[in-house]
Amino acid sequence: MSGTGSIAEVGTPSARSRALAVLRVRSRALAVGLLPAAVAVVLVSARMTGRLAGDPWPTVILAVCAVAAFVLLVGGIFAAVVLRAGPAMTPTVPLSESAAPDLYRLVRDLADRMDVPAPSAIALTPDCDSWLEDRTHPAHRRARGRTLISGGAAGAGGPECEPGAAPVLVIGSPFLWWMRVAELRAVLAPVVAGTGPSGHPDIADARGFVRGLDAAVDVGGRRFLGWIAASARLLLRLCRVDAAEMERGVAAAASDRAQGVDYALRIVAQEQVGLAYAGWDRLLTRVALPAWRMGRWPAHLDAGVVSALTELSRRDRLADGFTSRLGERPACDLLDQPGAVDEAASLLAARLFHGGPAEAGPDWSPVDWAAYPEEVVDRKWRTEAARLLAALDALSAAPGPAASTVERVLIHLAEADADALAGRLSGDLAREAVPALAAAAAAGRGADALPLFPLEAPRSGRDLLADHVVALVCCAAVDSAGGEPGLDWLDGPVLLVAGVRRADLAGPVLSLVEDRDPGPLRDWLAEVGVRPEKPVRLV
Repeated sequence: MSGTGSIAEVGTPSARSRALAVLRVRSRALAVGLLPAAVAVVLVSARMTGRLAGDPWPTVILAVCAVAAFVLLVGGIFAAVVLRAGPAMTPTVPLSESAAPDLYRLVRDLADRMDVPAPSAIALTPDCDSWLEDRTHPAHRRARGRTLISGGAAGAGGPECEPGAAPVLVIGSPFLWWMRVAELRAVLAPVVAGTGPSGHPDIADARGFVRGLDAAVDVGGRRFLGWIAASARLLLRLCRVDAAEMERGVAAAASDRAQGVDYALRIVAQEQVGLAYAGWDRLLTRVALPAWRMGRWPAHLDAGVVSALTELSRRDRLADGFTSRLGERPACDLLDQPGAVDEAASLLAARLFHGGPAEAGPDWSPVDWAAYPEEVVDRKWRTEAARLLAALDALSAAPGPAASTVERVLIHLAEADADALAGRLSGDLAREAVPALAAAAAAGRGADALPLFPLEAPRSGRDLLADHVVALVCCAAVDSAGGEPGLDWLDGPVLLVAGVRRADLAGPVLSLVEDRDPGPLRDWLAEVGVRPEKPVRLV
C-alpha cells in the first residue's frame, strides 16, 4: 500500500476541485459571520487612537459592537449545531470479524488489490444496495451504544467510530444469499474502491460539512430553531451542485480504480443485482407484509429470496439459466452463522419497512417458512373474514350478528351499495390501528410503530373489500371443499385445492364487487365444491 499518495491519486482532480468549492462556501459563511466583529475592532481601535473623536462615533461604535456580539452569538450557536448534530446513521445489522472472517478477508483482499484502505467494519442492510458510510462523527459513537438490533447492543465506540477511521462497508443482505462468492466480489469492488477518495482531507472535510448541514436542517425543525434550518438550507443550496459533482467524481474515480478487478464478471453480477431487487421487492410486499400486519415476522427472509428468485427464474424467460449458478458457492458461506444473521436482518427489515419493535415479543414473534401457511395465511383469511362479517352486521338493520356465510355476502353485494360496506371496512381498519399505536407509545416504542420506508400506499375501500371477500371464500373452501392455505414465493398467500393453486378467484370477486354480478363467483364456488350457505369458521 502506497499510503497517502495513493489515496490522493484516487481522489481525481475534478472531485478535489469540487470539494474545494464546497469548502469555499463554508469559508465565505465564516467570513460573513466575522465581518461585523472585524468592523467593530477597527472602529474601537480608531477610537482609542483618537482618530474618531467627538459625536456621533461613541453611539455608532456601541451599536456596531452590539451587532457584532449578536452575530457572533448566533453564528456560534449555528456552528455548534452543525458540528454537534449527528448525521443520520442507517440502521444496519453489525457484523463483527469473528462472525464473518472469510467475508472480511475477501474485502481486505479487494482493498489490497486496488491499493486503497480497507473498510473499518462491515454491516448488513435488508435491501438490495451496498455503499460506504462514514461513522466517525461523535454522535455516532454516542448512538452506537444505544442501538439494539437482534442479539444485543453494540459496545460504545468501536474502530469504525474512531476519528479518521475508514468508512463502514454496508452490504445488502439479499446479495449474500443469492449471489455467488465471485459475483459478490465483483459487485463490491467499485464500492470498496471508494475508501480511497474518502480518505482525502479535502473530500472528507467537504462531506462532513454537507452532512452537518443536513443534520442541522433536521435539528432546526424543533421549536424556536427554525432559523437554523433556514440558514442550513441556504448553505446547502449554495453548495448543492458542487457537492453532487464531487460525489460523481468520487464514483468515477472508484470505478476506474476497480477496472482491473473481475471486470468481465461484474457485467454478469450486475444482472443478478437487478434480478435480486425484483425478487426481494415481491417477497417483501407479497409474502412478508401479510405476516407483519399480523404481528409475525418471517425469520429467514434472505433464505426465502433464493426460493423467490429461483421461481422468478423459472417463470421469466429473460432470467432463464440464472439458476444454473446455484451449484457454485453462495456468498452466505462467508458467514459463520448465516441463520442467525438472516434472522437479525429479517427483524430489521420488518422494523424498516413495516414498523415494529427492535426485538421479538409476545405480539411480535418470528415464523418459519414451514409454518407460514397455517400460522399466517389461514389466520389472515379468518381475521379478514371475521372483519367483513362484522362490518356487514354493523350495516344490517337486524339486531345481533347474522350467519357467517358466503351466501349472505353474495346477496348483500348483489343487492346493496358496495361502497357502504367498503367504507365501513376502511373505518374499522383505521380504528384497529389506533390502539396498536397507543400501545406502542405506552411501551416507549412509538417511533417504531411507523415504518421508515413504507412498502405500500394506502389501499382504496373497494380494494380492501375485494381482499376481504377473497379471504371469506378461501375460508369456505378450506372448511367445506378440502382446500388448504399455501405460499407462493412471488405472489404470497394462495389457495390450494387438491394440491393445485387456484389463481382464478380474483376475477369473479371483482365482478361481484365492481359490477354487483354474483354469477361468476357462484360458478366458481360450484366448480370447486364450496357450499355458500354453510357457516364459515372464524378466528
